[in-house]
Amino acid sequence: MDLSYGPEYEAFREEVRSFIETNRDRAPRPRTGLRAPETLAWQKLLIENGYAARTIPEEYGGYGAEPDILKSRIIAEEFARANVSSGLGGQGISMLVPTLLEMGTEEQKREFIRPTLHGEMIWCQGYSEPGAGSDLASLRTSAVLDGDEWVVNGSKIWTSTAHLADWIFCLVRTEPEAPKHQGISFLLFRMDTPGIEVRPLVDMTGVANFNETFFTDVRVPKHQIVGARGQGWMVANSILGNERDSLGNPDATLSRLNGLVELMKQETVNGHRAIDDPVLRDRLMQIQGRVMALRCNDLRVLSARLNQADARLARMVVKLQGTELRHELEGLAIDVMGEIGLAYQDNPYLRDQGSWQHQYMFFLGLIIGGGTSQIQKNIISERGLGMPKEPKYEKGQFAKAAG
Repeated sequence: MDLSYGPEYEAFREEVRSFIETNRDRAPRPRTGLRAPETLAWQKLLIENGYAARTIPEEYGGYGAEPDILKSRIIAEEFARANVSSGLGGQGISMLVPTLLEMGTEEQKREFIRPTLHGEMIWCQGYSEPGAGSDLASLRTSAVLDGDEWVVNGSKIWTSTAHLADWIFCLVRTEPEAPKHQGISFLLFRMDTPGIEVRPLVDMTGVANFNETFFTDVRVPKHQIVGARGQGWMVANSILGNERDSLGNPDATLSRLNGLVELMKQETVNGHRAIDDPVLRDRLMQIQGRVMALRCNDLRVLSARLNQADARLARMVVKLQGTELRHELEGLAIDVMGEIGLAYQDNPYLRDQGSWQHQYMFFLGLIIGGGTSQIQKNIISERGLGMPKEPKYEKGQFAKAAG
């Protein structure tokens, strides 16, 4: 099997490496704020050189290159290899922008894509509700049309970055009498609109990454809807596919693996480098093998795209495998540091600004968020492998069977 890309692409790889080596000192450090000047300057530099927003048309703020999956792959590989920031991501860039390109109006594309790509417009996602988490289609947040405005009432939970966001893309029920997968619409509106209240939810990282968001008579212009009224579930599924791909990103995992190897070369156990400890090295090799498998699965998806083949099953496993692998990888780094691995926040002995501890706890949350591992296994078995669906029971049915 020949996995080389050929002379043209290897020359492009050298261009990417040269750019990284020349400019890596300008890249923001891990956990630099989304609105920090160095973050925004780095994003602008990446877009200007075609290393971010590469195939987004210039009129929408992107670089405007012709789609070339192999070049995009090389860019991701090299930034991961160098452990250098590949630019901004998040819900706006990774999830909403592809959806607007596919389903948005021309006006929506011109209004939202450029500032989102350049980090000038931060988004949050209004999907899950207290009674509609894994069963998202049973959401109850309502939107009633009143003249030229939607009036939104209800609440969302686990709204990541809602406390920072300028805008929200939100699923609402506009036809309450329709079946639950119908009658849902996809609205865009500003987070400073009167009637919105954001309450932080501090997670195990010690930071309010999530929030509760409440809507009371929030008025949204009628035209700020993506897709047709009542057809928001179709838009939502497009978003969810992009979300699950991003949560298990193999290139980000490779970058963290490279950082782990360097950490194991620096830290010592009983006077010897951690990487020379047979038990720790064995755990590292197991993780390396799983990272390689995840990247090979990514090649499978890449090959399917090039050949217009079906890669649904290959994409389905990414979120499940990727989040569980990251949690284990970050955990090994903590073990390697010994008692210093327990340091957190303002501890003077903290390594790498506490990123290992933060990511360990963050990815434990992502094993649940974006569709729990149990839900992902059901999706893989039923939709990917064609196995029988999990039995559905009505309330009281178990009690009758037991009696």
